[in-house]
Amino acid sequence: MASREETAEETALGHPIRIRARARNGITEALVLMPHPMESGFRRTGQGGVVPAHYITEVQITVGDRTVLEATLSPAVARDPLLSFRFRGGRPGDRIRVSWVDSAGVRRADEATIV
Repeated sequence: MASREETAEETALGHPIRIRARARNGITEALVLMPHPMESGFRRTGQGGVVPAHYITEVQITVGDRTVLEATLSPAVARDPLLSFRFRGGRPGDRIRVSWVDSAGVRRADEATIV
């Protein structure tokens, strides 16, 4: 059986969302890195064909049952989007959950503990 190398897209989609969140004085600072190719649909291949659009469209971030951030992204966002934000109310030990859906219907969700 012949082996094949993963495409950059398959590699990016297979990586977990990286989440760091720290609570201090009632404010939680979070940093979220979402590995994704974020293809706009405007780039061309070496042979002149168009690379199809494939990008994250929706992001939701929750702590417990509370939504702390919702975002709609567009093809203009760069590869591997990085979100940095603050919110009130997270405490050390709480779980923060990041989920996204992309233009191809692919979904991803990962969690981390607030420190």
